[in-house]
Amino acid sequence: MKKSWVFKSSIFIGVFLLILSACGTNNGNDQVRVAEVTRSIFYAPQYVALSEGIFEKHGIDVELTTTWGGDKTMTTLLSNGADIALVGSETSIYVYAQGTDDPVINFAQLTQTDGTFLVSREKVDHFAWEDLKGSTFLGQRKGGMPQMAGEYVLKQKGIDPQNDLNLIQNIDFANISSAFASGNGDYVQLFEPTASVFEEQGVGYIVASFGKESGKIPYTSYMAKDSYLTKNADVAERFTAALYEAQLWVDTHSSEEIAKSIEPFFQDTDLELITTVVDRYKSQHSFATNPTLDQEEWDNLQNIMDEAGELPKRVDYSKLVDNSYAEEAQQ
Repeated sequence: MKKSWVFKSSIFIGVFLLILSACGTNNGNDQVRVAEVTRSIFYAPQYVALSEGIFEKHGIDVELTTTWGGDKTMTTLLSNGADIALVGSETSIYVYAQGTDDPVINFAQLTQTDGTFLVSREKVDHFAWEDLKGSTFLGQRKGGMPQMAGEYVLKQKGIDPQNDLNLIQNIDFANISSAFASGNGDYVQLFEPTASVFEEQGVGYIVASFGKESGKIPYTSYMAKDSYLTKNADVAERFTAALYEAQLWVDTHSSEEIAKSIEPFFQDTDLELITTVVDRYKSQHSFATNPTLDQEEWDNLQNIMDEAGELPKRVDYSKLVDNSYAEEAQQ
């Protein structure tokens, strides 16, 4: 009799666990799949929101995937491989220009400057932008925000990227750094922490910041399909509220504290180097202090795209930006 009770009890427990598993979560939180365009200290507030339990506090479990490149990230979002994408806002314009009944909406801004740095193969004591003329330059993907912002800065410095440089743009985003490390190019445009790691290893040397030169732009934003936001408005509100709390955390904590918080996401990078990179981004105000994407930034984005010859058509701010979630978060 006792064995029969134990057997029935084990069946009951097994069924109960299966029911919990079928629910998709074991803590009542909403699961959100986020595809990030790259893994970079540039996105520190996002990692703070994860490491400090801020997303969980707002009832959200984030499943984070790095998709390595704007085109791959947007493809993942459009094919329902992710609920939310962290990627350059220009991608939403490309999708809209192609014609769609379900546009991709920017609903929360994470970074507000370019996040790349100019790295020279040789150590330069007194760098001048004109030093680039005649050099081989490993650029970013054509039509992507890093490349367009980079070209915008170069033109402001009197350099014609197409004629003054041997510009290489046919290397896949994920392989640009390894191509430079293998000996290709005199200069390269890189995100952190790769730029600082190369400097530490003597592979290259940071000589300039594109972020300091390009001005404020909605460089990376969280976006989702309009249909997702319509069906999951409450989730989007709580996601944005968590992001805003993390942005305030980053704004009010030291570079050392931020580095310790995000260290688990950069296990191959020394803590001291992470601190240096965070401090660099903080000093040039790369981290947005709230999730609002304003009209001036949107216009600047399209001006940069137009200058690069990559703007398919101008898109009204109200078509692809929804600040209602950011406004709610700040209240």
